[in-house]
Amino acid sequence: MSCERQKVLVVDDETSNLKILSQILREEVDVLLAKDGKQAIRKANQFKPDLILLDVIMPDMDGFEVIRQLKSSPTTNLIPVIFVTGEIDTNDEERGLELGASDYIQKPFQASILKARVRLNLKLTKQRTMLEQLSNIDPLTSIANRRKYAEVLDVEWKSAVRHHTALSLIMIDIDYFKRYNDHYGHAAGDRALEKVANVLANQALRPRDFVARYGGEEFVLILPNTDYQGTVNIMEACRKAVAELEIEHIENEDKKIMTISAGGYNCLPNSQDTEQDYREAALKIADDMLYKSKQNGRNCVTCYQLDVSSPKNLYTKKSI
Repeated sequence: MSCERQKVLVVDDETSNLKILSQILREEVDVLLAKDGKQAIRKANQFKPDLILLDVIMPDMDGFEVIRQLKSSPTTNLIPVIFVTGEIDTNDEERGLELGASDYIQKPFQASILKARVRLNLKLTKQRTMLEQLSNIDPLTSIANRRKYAEVLDVEWKSAVRHHTALSLIMIDIDYFKRYNDHYGHAAGDRALEKVANVLANQALRPRDFVARYGGEEFVLILPNTDYQGTVNIMEACRKAVAELEIEHIENEDKKIMTISAGGYNCLPNSQDTEQDYREAALKIADDMLYKSKQNGRNCVTCYQLDVSSPKNLYTKKSI
């Protein structure tokens, strides 16, 4: 795991309190400061701290309104918040906890107690982050899993609609993989899946290019802001990279090494597509193109383009 220092945002309208809290915490964490509610929300969105220490009583926007806005935003709703206040009324404490506060610290506070509670909440934050990461990773191949694929596709489709950019979806399947498992055993099959996943991930060079194991011997790629030719190029690069592994596969009728087939779909998303429709339709088209590659003898790629200027553009390439 990363050894980067965690970040704590301290929010208080009193400069002296900001200074004291900063001095107590800065040896263990990176401290961000905000002097009012609006600045706190802006910095929380910008820096995404691991924990927020929030004063309850502030002018213009009190701590209750700040936490309400933080918890209503998908960008900041998971950041834990500890209220720091000189007055703890039972009703106010209940209100704060109902709004999502993790804890209360009363002024004047003891430095040791403050540090202990901050450490505890930061530890819980780190554990939650680790669990979230693990839930999105395929344990065999160490690349993203099907759940993460669905999340990324949702984000990238909406981004493509907003910026009027193209998006590509690629389905990849290892040729005759069941025969490989039957002949070489499942342990060898697992090792082959790891190797294939690694070389596929190496073809996704841009920061937002995405590769996941969809299930079994199937993989999926999401390529944001990618045109038709760029999609075909990536598909061919994936096919060649797997072949160059030269994993023996005597049950592969053509090559006697492990190969893949790929199906691609390049489109220009629009806002009329509903979330469920585009997920199912885009994947179905890519899967149909994968099937065409299988029909054409495997170890090849087939890509379909759909846009206003060129509604049908089908590319199939069989390797030599």
